[in-house]
Amino acid sequence: LQTTLNILAILNELLTVGGGRRTGVFVSKGGTAVLLHLLVSSSKDPPANEELMLHIHSLLGKVGLKDRKFGVKARLNGALNVTLNLVKHNLQNYKLLLPCLQVLRVYSSNCTGSRGPDLRIPGIYSIYTASTTHVVAARLVTSITALLCVCSSGMNARRAVDRGHLPTLLAIYQDWHRNDTRHRHVVIRKSILGCIKNLTNIKLGRKAFIDANGMRILYNTSTECLSVRTLDPLVNTSSLIMRKCFPKNRLPLPTIKSVFHHLLPHIPAGGPVAQLYNQPPGGKTHLFMSPYRSKIGCKFCFIISISKRPEGTADPDLVCSLGRLVLDAGVNGDSVDGPQEEGGEQAVLEVPDTAALLPLHDPDLYLEMVKSTRSVPAYTEVAYPDYFGHVALNLREPILERVYGVQRTKIFQDIERLIHSSDILDKVVYDLDNQSCPVIDNGESLKFNSKFESGNLRKAVQVRKFEYDLILNSDINSNHYHQWFYFEVGNMRPGVRYRFNIINCEKSNSQFNYGMQVLMYSVQDAINGSPHWVRTGSDICYYKNHFSRSSIAAGGQKGKSYFTLTFTVTFQHKDDVCYFAYHYPYTYSMLKMHLQKLSALRTAQIYYRQDDLCETLGGNSCPLLTITAMPESSSNDHISQFKSRPVVFLSARVHPGETNSSWVMKGTLEFLMSCSPQAQSLRESYIFKIIPMLNPDGVINGNHRCSLSGEDLNRQWQSPNAELHPTIYHAKSLLQYLRATGRTPLVFCDYHGHSRKKNVFMYGCSIKETVWQTNVNTSTCELHEDLGYRTLPKLLSQMAPVFSLSSCSFVVERSKEATARVVVWREIGVQRSYTMESTLCGCDQGKYKVYVCLQGLQIGTSELEEMGAQFCLALLRLRRFTSPLELHNHNSHPLDTENDLIDTRSIPNITR
Repeated sequence: LQTTLNILAILNELLTVGGGRRTGVFVSKGGTAVLLHLLVSSSKDPPANEELMLHIHSLLGKVGLKDRKFGVKARLNGALNVTLNLVKHNLQNYKLLLPCLQVLRVYSSNCTGSRGPDLRIPGIYSIYTASTTHVVAARLVTSITALLCVCSSGMNARRAVDRGHLPTLLAIYQDWHRNDTRHRHVVIRKSILGCIKNLTNIKLGRKAFIDANGMRILYNTSTECLSVRTLDPLVNTSSLIMRKCFPKNRLPLPTIKSVFHHLLPHIPAGGPVAQLYNQPPGGKTHLFMSPYRSKIGCKFCFIISISKRPEGTADPDLVCSLGRLVLDAGVNGDSVDGPQEEGGEQAVLEVPDTAALLPLHDPDLYLEMVKSTRSVPAYTEVAYPDYFGHVALNLREPILERVYGVQRTKIFQDIERLIHSSDILDKVVYDLDNQSCPVIDNGESLKFNSKFESGNLRKAVQVRKFEYDLILNSDINSNHYHQWFYFEVGNMRPGVRYRFNIINCEKSNSQFNYGMQVLMYSVQDAINGSPHWVRTGSDICYYKNHFSRSSIAAGGQKGKSYFTLTFTVTFQHKDDVCYFAYHYPYTYSMLKMHLQKLSALRTAQIYYRQDDLCETLGGNSCPLLTITAMPESSSNDHISQFKSRPVVFLSARVHPGETNSSWVMKGTLEFLMSCSPQAQSLRESYIFKIIPMLNPDGVINGNHRCSLSGEDLNRQWQSPNAELHPTIYHAKSLLQYLRATGRTPLVFCDYHGHSRKKNVFMYGCSIKETVWQTNVNTSTCELHEDLGYRTLPKLLSQMAPVFSLSSCSFVVERSKEATARVVVWREIGVQRSYTMESTLCGCDQGKYKVYVCLQGLQIGTSELEEMGAQFCLALLRLRRFTSPLELHNHNSHPLDTENDLIDTRSIPNITR
């Protein structure tokens, strides 16, 4: 025995001094198996020699860290039970207990060992129970670490829960929280929470946690730790446990399908739309049996007269008596003679005079455009921001700096709903599924509305006096795509902090976590001379909540949750009418108004033509514009030059929720119709074919991504259906016709918006870059490709301060095979085929970061329109690289000089 002890002591000293290299050699020579065999054989002759056990476990603690198969070897030799028995019988023998716990931790770190049927853990819990008041800290840390490894196994976690150890751990943690007043043992407290976290990974553990009142225990201990920054690890871990154990609920809706429904000409054979039609009906729906219904004449029921009153005579409380702008299909006659309130009395509405600032906006013309717009819910109301118009702010709106701990605070407030459920009002104040709602019995609750073009709000529930849960409507003929919102709020009190929670968002993250704010439009401010959409809201964050998504809505995936967007607003005016939106709204009726105003700007030098590309599923026309310069004369040479101009094909708003793409398109159209020398030169260089809104139905009905077919139109370009996807079908047919007639576009660009990135950037198409990025077994040296696709993005990076070249990508991903960009590149043969993505948040580069604030600038309509104009200027400069005359005047290919473009700084920036 003494000889064995001497050898073990020498080995222990050698491995301690030699470090990992000597230990690795020892393992490779079979030392682990020898030690395990010695441990098992020595334990067969009770009582086991304590000194021998101490030496063996000290060595095993070092060796096990270097032996990847240590757990397997220990299980096969039967060493697990030997160590566990030593632990259980030596709870007060600290000298032997510590090395045994270290070995047990190494045992448990191996998955096979931790799931083995021989592993028992009651001894470890006994250590916890015996160690709550007086114990060596190192011993307890080691035992906790061992338990953490043990509980990571589902089988052992189930054993621990079955034996009632989870309430014990909660009691121990509560005791440590109570007694560790100087916070010297935060590591121990965090490790105990880690054990609880592992046990709650299984469903049985979460139930036991709830039954043991774990939510209240961790909530109370965490709130007491909030004031101490060094205790953040405890608060964060507690928050994770509570969020995981919070009971999962379904959204308080009769069905996840959209409230509104549009009957399709025919049902697709497969896909999500077909699944939706096969589901049992639920909820109140609005059916239109004919997708191409006849026009319905719309006249005013509640009429608003526009009275030019002397400046300064507006009633400061005028908004209190405003009736809604309502259209009624059953009223004949064209007279407009006075507004009405809810009580029937007439009121005068002073419309802000914005004619000088908004040359393309006319309230009367907008109402005329609304009358011919067809919506599935047959909207009869008009939103005030769309009627008054929006004037871009002169002030810069910096990206919001996030307050530390705001998300954690919001989550704790949500947890309070479960702990203090009696304090929750749970009062429905707006519900599209229930036409008799809202029933306002007093003046305390806010009033909501979204029954207007592009509006989206399905339900509003008052959960506390000044807090509301909001639920968005799904896209029509769909059961998901919740992101776009646009709704009205009234009956507010000034100086009160109202919290709004949109509880059925779907994306896993959002720019709302990185400085983006929601947009608000105050009718009172508009009447007072400030008709602006402004960024607003404090304590903004976006996080996963406890509402579970059905597997159907989650694309077949189970266990996915919705996300909450929460923001707090303090209103400035009593009984104001305010509107909130995800981004600057741009309706279909607004587009029609702008196009009619633009057509009036044409001169003898401008060729402007507006056609209807097709009729949509909802019976709305899809405008197609042709813009170029008129030929100088009717001579053959001038007519020939006119016909030989290259074509530029532009489109936008295939995704209704990406309203920023429409504002960029507005900037492009305004530049093309302007009288500046650059605009005239651009018109003389190209023929523009423009579809400013590819998805009018989705825009009108407040969808985020789909058309009335319930499908993403930007995934239908490979095989569009003439009945289900008419705008895509006819747009692709037009492109095919241009190619067949030898007029393949020089540039194709589809304007989009991006919700997770800042700045403006492009996606293009390149064979070489796709092969290089996807590791296809093809040498990129064997591929020959014209680099012209890079020229336009490089030009834009120099000319547009919001454009980021580093964010651009030219890889063709498999998931994007059916998008416009890829299909036009591959099938139509347009080398310069792009998707231009504009941020929904802001810009954090260049002058916006240096001169405004370090975080950057939230983007506004002026920057978006400026981007549209700068895109035109980039096309003008691109012309000199692609025109035959320039090619003849240059000895080298013009695209060979594109590497010099990055170093060129001679292009002037466009400023407001």
